[in-house]
Formats: sequence, C-alpha cells, structure tokens
Amino acid sequence: MGEIDKGMPKIGMRFRNQDAAWEFWVAYGGRVGFDVRKRNKNISKIDGQVTSCTFVCSNEGVRKKGITMDYVPKRMRAETRTNCKARMIISFDRVARDFEVTYVVLEHNHLLQLPQTCHLMASQRKITELQAFEIEAAEDSGIMPKAAHEYACRRVGGPLNLGYTCRDQKNHLRTKRQRELGYGQAGSMLKYFHDKIIENPSFQHALQLDCEEHIANIFWADAKMVLDYAHFGDVVTFDTTFGTNKEYRPFGVFLGLNQFRETTIFGAALLFDETCDSFKWLFETFLATHNGRQPRTIYTDQDTAMGKAIENVFTESYHGLCTFHIMQNAVKHLCPLKGEEKGEEKEEGKGEEEEEESHILKDFSECMYGYEDKAEFQEAFDNMRLKVHKQTWLDSIYKLKEKWAECYMRDVFSLGVRSTQLSESFNNSLKNHLKSDFHIVRFLKHFERTLEVKRAKELQSEYEARKKLARIKMHTPMLVLASEKYTPIIFEAFQDEYERSMAACTRVLDEDNKFAVSIGSLHGDLKFEEERIVIGDPLAKTASCSCEMFNRTGILCRHGIKVLDLMNIKTLPPHYILKRWTREARNGSIQDRDGRKVVENPKLEAQLRYKALSHKFHSLAYKVANSLEFCLMLENALDSVGTQVEDKLNETTNATNMPCNDQENIDPNVPNVQQTNEYLSAKLKKKEVQSKNLRRKKTWLDKLLKGKRKPTKVAAPKKNGAKQHKKNDGVEPQVRVEKDYVNEGENMEHQDCNTIISYTQLLTAPLGGVFDGHMF
Repeated sequence: MGEIDKGMPKIGMRFRNQDAAWEFWVAYGGRVGFDVRKRNKNISKIDGQVTSCTFVCSNEGVRKKGITMDYVPKRMRAETRTNCKARMIISFDRVARDFEVTYVVLEHNHLLQLPQTCHLMASQRKITELQAFEIEAAEDSGIMPKAAHEYACRRVGGPLNLGYTCRDQKNHLRTKRQRELGYGQAGSMLKYFHDKIIENPSFQHALQLDCEEHIANIFWADAKMVLDYAHFGDVVTFDTTFGTNKEYRPFGVFLGLNQFRETTIFGAALLFDETCDSFKWLFETFLATHNGRQPRTIYTDQDTAMGKAIENVFTESYHGLCTFHIMQNAVKHLCPLKGEEKGEEKEEGKGEEEEEESHILKDFSECMYGYEDKAEFQEAFDNMRLKVHKQTWLDSIYKLKEKWAECYMRDVFSLGVRSTQLSESFNNSLKNHLKSDFHIVRFLKHFERTLEVKRAKELQSEYEARKKLARIKMHTPMLVLASEKYTPIIFEAFQDEYERSMAACTRVLDEDNKFAVSIGSLHGDLKFEEERIVIGDPLAKTASCSCEMFNRTGILCRHGIKVLDLMNIKTLPPHYILKRWTREARNGSIQDRDGRKVVENPKLEAQLRYKALSHKFHSLAYKVANSLEFCLMLENALDSVGTQVEDKLNETTNATNMPCNDQENIDPNVPNVQQTNEYLSAKLKKKEVQSKNLRRKKTWLDKLLKGKRKPTKVAAPKKNGAKQHKKNDGVEPQVRVEKDYVNEGENMEHQDCNTIISYTQLLTAPLGGVFDGHMF
C-alpha cells in the first residue's frame, strides 16, 4: 500500500477492503487539493456483502432549490456544490475476495486547494489517540485551548503538520464533557467515585438520600486524606465559606496542618443545605471514614446549626470559634452606621464618636487575645460593655467566651491555630481552578488539581528538608538533637525559643525545683517579660510552665528550656518531641475502616517502571533515528517482542474475566466493574430556584448608547424533555447510603426531578425546599 498511496487512481487497482480504498482516496484528495466524501454503497440482499462503493469529490451534486423553511435565515450559507464529476467506483470481486477500481474520473470543475491550505479540509483533519490524550491533559492542567493548540503546532513544525485545527480541538473537548455526563449528573458522579475505588480501594465516599431517594449530601476522602488525618488529625478546621460567598450551595472542607505547618486536607463535602441534620450526618460520616477517631480541637465559624451538630458528634473534642469571623461580626455590631444610634449630631462630635468606636474594637481585641487571667478578662469586658449602646451581640458572644477568649484556652491544643484561615486560603486556591459553568464531574476533577498543588508543595518541602542541612546557631547537644528530629520549620521555631532562653533570669522559689523565669529582650534596651512559674522534675526530666505553650503548640517554651538547663538536662527529653512535628511523622502503617492497609498510591511502582522503560525507549530511538539500518533492526525487535507481550496480556485478561459460576472466588472488596447501567437511576436533589434579576449593571458605555440600539428577537428555547429521560435498571449503586424516610401521611412539596443541566445550577440554587421530611 505504500507505493499505491503515492499514485493516482486507475482502473484495475485492487484493495483488500473498502476501508483501504477509502484511505487511498482521502490521501489522493489531500495531495491534489480537493475534499472528499462517500457517495453511496450497494449491499447484497443475499449475504449482506458490500458489492460496490462510490467515492466522490465533496463538490459533487448541487444544492436543492425551492425548500420551504419556517423562518427566513439571517444569512444564507455560501454555495459549495459545483456538480463536480470527479469520482472513483470500486466493485467487489467474489473470486479474489477484494475490491477493484472499475470507474475513475479525475477532472474537476472548480478551483483546487493550495498545498498551504490542504490541511484545512475536513477529510485531512483527524485527531489521533495520542493527540486526544495530549489535548485532554492540557485542559486538565488548566491550559486554554488556544494556547494548547499553538504549543502543539510549534512542536510539530507548524499547523500544516498537526492534522487538526483549533476548532476541532474545542469540538473534541466539548464531546469529552458530554461523555463525562453520559449517565447524568448524579450517575456520572457515582461512576467517578467507583473509578476512584478501582484505582485505590481505600477511597471513601458516602451519600445521604432524601425521602424520594435523591442525593442530598455528598462526602468523599481519598487514601491520602485518610493517611493525613491519621498522622495530623489532632487539630481540624471546617468551613463552608466557599459555598456561601457567592450564594452557591455549601461546599465544606476539613483541613489541618502537616509536619511542615502546611495545609493538608482530611475530607470534602457538598451539602444540600446548612441545617443541623445535614451537619450531623456529615460529621458522623467524617468520623466513620477515619475509624471513629475524634480530633482534639476543631475550629468553625459561628454557625448555630454547625455548633449544635458538633456538640452531638464531637463529644471528645474542644470546639473553638474562628476569631477572624468574630472580629468581622464585632466590626458589624460594635460600629454602627453614622446617625444610626444618636440621630443628627454636631460636626465636632462625629470625630469623637469614631475614635470611641475604634477604641471599642481595640478593647474587644484585647479581650480576645490579651488577657490570661479570667478576672482581668471579666473586668475588661464589663468596662467595654459600658461603652456600647446596643449590648445584644456582646451578650450573645459573651456566652461563648470559652470558645474564643485567650484566658479560657490556655490548655487547648491548637498548634497556634485560632481561626479558619486555612479554609479561606484553600478556598482561594480552589477558585483559581474553577469556573462557574463546570458540571459536577469537572468540579471534582478540578478539585483534584487543587489537591495536587497542595501536595506538590508538601513534596517540595520534603525534598528541601532532606537536601538541606539545618542552620544551627549554637552547636549544643539539645539543638543538634532537635535539628535531627524536627522538620526545618519546627526546628527554626524551637531554636528561637532556645535562643530566648539564653536571655532568661531566674529565681528559686520556696519549693524544690520551682522557679520564676523572666525573659529579657534580645535587642534594644534590656526589658523583661512577665515572670512565669516553672516546676521542674529532674527524675522525670519535665519542666511544667505556667505559659502552657507546650500544651498548646507541642513545642517546649523558652522558660522550660531554661529550667531543664538549670537541672543539668542538656538534651531534649523524648516526651517533649511530638511525632507530628518530626521528620518521621508519616512512619507507620494505617488501616482504613474496612481493615485494609492504606496505600497512598498503589500505582507508584508501575509508574516508576514506566518512567525507566520510556527513558530507555526514547534514548534508543533518538540514537538510531539517523540510520535506516538501525531503525529497521529496532522495529523488527519491537515487533517480535510486542507480539509476545500482547499474547501474554491477552492471557492475563482472559484469566481476569471469569465466568459467572466462579463469582465466589472474587474478592468482595473489589467493586464489580461490569455494571455499566447502575448509575442511570441516580438523581441529585434539586432546589427550587427563586426568580432573580440577572441583568448586569449598566456601564457608562451602555448609558451613552441608550436608545440607539435596535431590539433583538430571541428565539424560544426548544423543549427536550424527552431526551432527559433515563433508564432505571433497578441495580443498587455500590455506595454507602443512608436513607431518611417520613410518614406517608405527611404533606410534602414534590420537587422537580429533571436532570440538572450544569453544575452551576446545582451550586447557585438558593437555600430552601424539602429535606428529611421538613420544610426549610
């Protein structure tokens, strides 16, 4: 076929099948400069064999005239048919069992394409499997189609050699998105979760259904999240601000700090609403996913429903409130608008009022952070209350003082966290990878992108920690040991405390090994901090300080270090080295709730083998590319080995596909991948969208052109409700589902069950509707 491809169609040419003949006609059209298409084919009624085919020029025939249309088109399409007679007819030879060219016309009655424009013809444009993979990889990486197309053109030497246009690339991506929703929003999401389970059985997800068995709440956590929580799940922050900032449905993330004090993710959830029942289900599911282990501390905002759910579920955890959100509410309630409280005032009194309001905020901040003694806090809070006209908000926040005031949090293990800023930072990173028109599967995939960015940063920190030596200012036994145990950022914090301990003044109190320690300033005039009481125990090698820093952050304070030195303890005792802050924080095996050992990446070894083999293949191909003899030698060797490998792979595949009577030997933990229609019956719980004015605000240009634009008629959308119907095969999805039912006698509003068109509608819908049999 190599020699035939370069020739011209002639009567008597033979091809092994009609596909080979069509490929020849396409190649000939690309060389000459005309587009091609298939005219017709004749099939035998006796045996169904194709007896003849006609391949023509795309300009063959003429456009039909006199077609009546219901509307007048705005612009008629240009003529492309010129009744060109160029064609090639092939007929099947039943004796030779091949196709023979029986009729050929090569003359055209129109202009042919230039060699520079032949690549734009439809028959010459085709996206190969490798190119499709590269296009999809570029989109998943956030590269815009135009930039990805330009890069692909440059890599192959120009658009003439690429084989597809930018529009073809966009059409391919559109088709890919449609395939992603082949089972609908909910079914495609379930399929996505099942694919994740196949990749790693430790992937966890859970769904909550409403009374109509529509999916209301969704939670998921991959194997890395399970491992991270097992190692660093002592302090957790949870927030749903990403969903509420732009009136989306609530999207919540459980976050914490790893050994490098970087953000790590423990789980994610999409909720139907922010009610106590939804939060309770979510928190119970979160604990069940992580083997029932509760965090020591959890931080949230001031959401009342969330607080009630935490009290019922996280019974062993301290619940702290986000100080950032509290301060925002303080600005809102303690600083009223001008004229709101006192009506009209004199101009000279306004400055005094604004100064008074700023003092109130400063006083409230001092109450939040500045007082360690409860009596001093109470006195300061009472004085501040006298300056406020409306005390309703202050009274309500005072009832929760144990969750935000410094004096009540002296012994709370918080790692230095006092707010949900981890969630705010992660939400900001998430917005960089999301668009408003993403459907739910694309949302989940781009959420993975955000996770990969965070985890790549952790790997970078791990690399730096293993490559670079710690900067030790004083080579003492305690600092040398700490540099070997702690991660770099934690060692820097400990070394600062050690340096501060060198400027400490101590005095012995009446009791044995009881000291009063005061730290002097390292720079400027010599000033001393407030004295701290430290009780030492030489036998147990402990130094309990009244500042409670170790109990809060897991790092020994400067006062304790000074007392250990006074007791001639020159190395850091092991009980003052928390594993979560060390280089070996991830050592040890973790089991999921099903008893399986959690492996972060089961395909790691295969990926490393692929990396080694591909490097060898590419290096060898680069070396022999300039020699025809060596290329033939390499191709023959690859063909020989490739055949053997394919045979082995086929044997392995056949052994994997066991018959139905051997199902008792299948591992119950492995999901059944043969169920392809089980997702069609799943539906997402849909909210009733309230009517909103979606008109954008008029700009100065719109106002300038007001009345100068002609009205435009908009065609009514077509109804395609029939296309949204889905099959129900009765197969139960393999997911953990909890169902909530209501009494049959209760009256409920039946919600629309139509398929949600895009994930934007899922997120942007306002709160409201029926859930768990109750109206909200």
